[in-house]
Amino acid sequence: METFMSSRDLPLFFSIFIFVYLIGYLFIFRRWSPESRPLASSCLMSLLHGVAAVVLSTRALVSDPNRGFSSPNNQSQNSVLDFSSAYFFADLLHLAVFPSPAGGDSLFAAHHAAVLFVFLTCRYLVAHGACALLALLIIAEATSVCQNSWTLADARGPDAPLAVSVHRFVTLPFYASYSVCRCVLAPLLIFKMTWFYVSGGADDVIPRWVWVSWTVVIFTAVTVSILWIWNLWVLFFQEKYSKFAKKMK
Repeated sequence: METFMSSRDLPLFFSIFIFVYLIGYLFIFRRWSPESRPLASSCLMSLLHGVAAVVLSTRALVSDPNRGFSSPNNQSQNSVLDFSSAYFFADLLHLAVFPSPAGGDSLFAAHHAAVLFVFLTCRYLVAHGACALLALLIIAEATSVCQNSWTLADARGPDAPLAVSVHRFVTLPFYASYSVCRCVLAPLLIFKMTWFYVSGGADDVIPRWVWVSWTVVIFTAVTVSILWIWNLWVLFFQEKYSKFAKKMK
């Protein structure tokens, strides 16, 4: 029954993410423009979450000899779910306080709320299935360093030579690694997980409406990710073609 009790980890982790955000906003990025400072501070939180989530999730999975799509959550897995939930709560607060001038906040907020639903129901409602979610979390956050470096460099703008160089350097590795993770590995794992659930492998411990909702949320998130990276690849090759065409003239 321990997993159904309120956890002290969630508010602790939330406080840590808010602290990191404020460090970024007040000190690390204090010289950045008012438009880019909030985004950069959010990226700092995302970087902490991504790197730590991969390490902690891997450790939690490897240390569990009974891991499976419907296995009971152990304490390490619950802590990782709390850790990630705290990040999404903190980033939702960021989106509420500092709306992006470019728009798109509604999509990010909907994504965060949907992921929170999955993590919190797994953690506090059914207490099973964390292994599947943490495996997906590893795949999702494996590109965190590249993605946040790319986003930070882009946010810094073309007036900073170092940012331009970093953006140019990480673009191709980021696009390639993101494509492998989100377009290949994630769909394979989702298919395997969904097949297990549809076959009734978790019906005795995870209510059907819960795993169906998980599947819908995860499938939607991955589909949006695939469309996003597809659009980035299109823009990338359009830019390359444009430069090539100019040289040929």
